[in-house]
Amino acid sequence: MIIKNAIIHDAIHPEPFVGDILIRDGKLISIGEAADGEDEILDVSGLHAYPGFVDAHSHIGLDGYGGPTGNTYDYNEMNDICCPQLRGMDSYYPLDAAIPMALEGGVTTVATGPGSANVLGGTFMAVKLYGKTVEEALLKEPIGMKCAFGENPKRCYKDKCDSARMTTAAKLREMLSNARDYMLRKEAAGGDILKMPKYDMKMEALIPVLNREIPLKAHAHRSDDIMTAIRIAKEFGLRITIEHCTEGHLITEALTQANVPVAVGPTLTNASKLELLNKSWKTPGILAHAGLQVSIITDAPVIPQQYLPLCAGLAVKAGMDPFQALQAITINPARHIGVDDRVGSLEKGKDADIVITDGDPMVSSSCVKYVLVDGKVLVKTT
Repeated sequence: MIIKNAIIHDAIHPEPFVGDILIRDGKLISIGEAADGEDEILDVSGLHAYPGFVDAHSHIGLDGYGGPTGNTYDYNEMNDICCPQLRGMDSYYPLDAAIPMALEGGVTTVATGPGSANVLGGTFMAVKLYGKTVEEALLKEPIGMKCAFGENPKRCYKDKCDSARMTTAAKLREMLSNARDYMLRKEAAGGDILKMPKYDMKMEALIPVLNREIPLKAHAHRSDDIMTAIRIAKEFGLRITIEHCTEGHLITEALTQANVPVAVGPTLTNASKLELLNKSWKTPGILAHAGLQVSIITDAPVIPQQYLPLCAGLAVKAGMDPFQALQAITINPARHIGVDDRVGSLEKGKDADIVITDGDPMVSSSCVKYVLVDGKVLVKTT
């Protein structure tokens, strides 16, 4: 396919440019150069072409459309505060009614997985929003190990085993320490089955975290929770990403020194708990201006997945640079979840995931005209 005469926003260069996009076998072959041939032609003169939008933190497909009385309630294990062995892909429902709605809004890739009831909740994955099976949708798995700080673990386990922030931190340290000991004992056994520690699924699940193969994906709203997450990651030499980062603008200097990727949101919500009192649309712009890698997230279904570009627009209204806001829903979240070699920008060799609009998608008056995933037109509006 050749997309002709598009106003191209590649999410790499600040200024758009007019040109053609050549797609073959689901990949971007050329961007901006004049393209001719026997390929199918889609003339989009006057329309804008963007990379498919990417959300770095969602629960789509696990927290089903319709809620607990509707399709599913499969995103939190409520009987075990530490369950790193769980895999989000085992709860993902690819026929969730929220998925086509998200696609119609231009969102083509999301990181989805367990919620935040648990100190350790299991692994996230990256999926494209199409397909009838999780195997068809899967882009990469695992991409991170979910952990949570603040009010959620305390609220969910207050009558069982956790009623204070220091308890949450201690439980995470205990699990990481046990996993490190387990890993060292395995290594010392040198493959001798008689010397190996007894198989432990929880400990096995944490080995990729300890080896820095995947980051801790740390749910942290309040500034003290953010710093606890960073402190523990430093103690164990781990990679970490900060999810939600509600009070990140209050500790900008500390976050800059830590140089951690941050995913900001959901902001289009009521302050439903104390740790959200300082949430602001200014946060992503302040952190991006400070030089941090900022993603804007919906935490869908907290904010419906299709409103991801609208959230970026509200950040712009609050002072965020428009190009940085575009990057916060394209290339930055792709980097955040480790799939930027495939998606997040319009560059040669990447997947042909493209959103074509009649204007700025971060402005509510614009409309999505086409959505392509892997070079296939999945959404077409008139």
